[in-house]
Amino acid sequence: MFKNYNMNQLILPLDLEMKLQENDIAFHIHYLVESIPAEAFAPFQKETGCPAYHPRMMLKIILCGYTQSVFSGRRIEDLTKDSVRMMWLAQGYEPSYRTINRFRIQPQMKELLRQCFVQFRCR
Repeated sequence: MFKNYNMNQLILPLDLEMKLQENDIAFHIHYLVESIPAEAFAPFQKETGCPAYHPRMMLKIILCGYTQSVFSGRRIEDLTKDSVRMMWLAQGYEPSYRTINRFRIQPQMKELLRQCFVQFRCR
């Protein structure tokens, strides 16, 4: 006897937060980035062009990738499609590797990432 397996059955969206363990690194990253004041993200705001991904979300997926020893923009992009913790941090968004790389090479990111690593290490 087999467990029921039907690829044609309609499924409801899954609450990804329920799939993560209570002490998952994603929660620590989330709380760390959410504790950063909004003023730190002001330089990333643009008034023209297509709406951008929120810098908090981008920072979360980059930090999560780094904690898993993933430094390539393409691999981080892949994780947003494959990893439950990255799906939860990105809330279903899948930024391209170009977007990820453009975001992390901005001058403001160097200091922001450094401060995040210091805070993360202190916790």
